[in-house]
Amino acid sequence: MYIRRILLAISIIGLFVLAFFSYQIYQAILGPNTSFEEDEVYIYIGSNDTYEDVFQGLKPYLDNMRDFHQVAQKKSFPQNLKPGKYRITKGMNNNEVVNSLRVNNIPVQVKFNNQHHLPLLAGKVANHIEADSLSLLDSFYDEEFLQANELTKNNVIGIFIPNTYQVFWNTSAEKFRNRMWKEYQDFWTPQRRAKANKLNLTPEEVITLASIVQSETAMVDERPRVAGVYVNRLKAKMKLQADPTLIFALKESTQNYDTIVRRVLNKDKLIESQYNTYKYAGLPPGPIAMPDISSIDAVLNFENHDYYYFVADVKKPGYHKFAKNLRQHNQYANDYRQWINQQQVYR
Repeated sequence: MYIRRILLAISIIGLFVLAFFSYQIYQAILGPNTSFEEDEVYIYIGSNDTYEDVFQGLKPYLDNMRDFHQVAQKKSFPQNLKPGKYRITKGMNNNEVVNSLRVNNIPVQVKFNNQHHLPLLAGKVANHIEADSLSLLDSFYDEEFLQANELTKNNVIGIFIPNTYQVFWNTSAEKFRNRMWKEYQDFWTPQRRAKANKLNLTPEEVITLASIVQSETAMVDERPRVAGVYVNRLKAKMKLQADPTLIFALKESTQNYDTIVRRVLNKDKLIESQYNTYKYAGLPPGPIAMPDISSIDAVLNFENHDYYYFVADVKKPGYHKFAKNLRQHNQYANDYRQWINQQQVYR
C-alpha cells in the first residue's frame, strides 16, 4: 500500500514535470513572442548578412531571444538565410517568425517621376532597395549594356519610364536596370513603334522630343499641340530653338542641375553644346529630362496643325499662344517680353 502511494506520487510529479516541459516547449514554439506595439514591423536581411546580424536585428522586436534561437536552430534557419524584406506581425510566435523570415520576402514599390539626370534617379531608387546609388549609376552607364542595346550615356536616361514598379528589396543594381530595360521594351508596343516610324523617329528620339515637350508645358492637354510645333519644325528642317534645351546646356556646363533659370538671354544662345538647339539643327543627343507617359504619347499623337512658333500666354498662366508665321510670333513675343520685364525677371 505504501509503495503504491509512492508510485502514485511519482506518477503525479512526473505528469506535472511533463506538463511543465510541454508548456515550456509550447511557449517556445507556439506562444506569442513579439515586443512591439505596432501592428507590424519589417526586417531587412542584406545579401551579406550573417545569422548573427539577423539575430541582433531582431532583438528590439522579440521578447525571448533564447527561445527564438532554439526554434531557429531546429528549423535550420541560420543555414538558410535569404536576403529580402520580411514582415513580422504583432503576436507572432517563434515558429511563425522563422517561417516568415524564410519564405515571405515581400516586394517594395519603387516610384519615380521625371528626374532631370541619372544621379538623381539612382539616389531615389537607392532609398527603396538594397543597392546603393553608386552601384546603380555604374550599372546604368555600363558600357557593355549600352553597346549591347545601342544606347549612349546621353540617351540611356530615356529607358526609365516614370511609373510605380514592384521589385524585391534585395534586387541588385544590374537586375533593377535590366528590369527597367524590359519595362521599356514592353512599353514600346507595336502600335507605339508604328507611330514613331511614321514620324521617322526611333523610340529613343521620341523620348528625347517628349522631354522637350514636357519641359515646355506642364499642361497635359497642351502637350500634343506643342509636340505638333516641333514635328512641323523637324519636317521643315528648321532648328528647334527650344529654350529648355538651352537651359539644360547651361546646367550641364556647370554640372549644377539645381540652378533655376527663369529667363533665357541672347548670350545664352551662344553656348557651345550639342544641346543648344538654337545653334544645332535636329534633336539633341539625348533627353533633357525623364518624360512621363503623357508626354511620350503627346509626341506619338501630336496635333496636326500649321503652327511653327509659340510663346507663353501672359493672360492664361501655364499655357501658350501659338503662331503660324514669324510676324505673328514676334508680336506675341514682344507682349511676353514686356510682361516679364514688368515682373522684373532678369534671369
